[in-house]
Amino acid sequence: MAILGVSADPEKALANFKKKQKLNFPLLGDPRHKMIEAYGVWRPKKFMGRIFKGIVRSTFLIGPDGRIEQIWDEVRVKGHAAEVLEITQSRQKNPS
Repeated sequence: MAILGVSADPEKALANFKKKQKLNFPLLGDPRHKMIEAYGVWRPKKFMGRIFKGIVRSTFLIGPDGRIEQIWDEVRVKGHAAEVLEITQSRQKNPS
């Protein structure tokens, strides 16, 4: 199992963020939005009555065959990692 993070931020900013947050997985920079758009997460967002394009925080569970098995869209951080871990461990114990 591998965990990757993707952001529109440049690599230097991501390196600083990773160090500050003590993350133990790679963060990939996509400032041209190629991967972000391909996964459909560069979308209109609304904040304080203003609409703008940005990344909608999402999680994709990709199987060993490279296919998307599950998508969590518009993720809220609290409790999310535990939920994904639980489902991932369950699928490893009981592959379909």
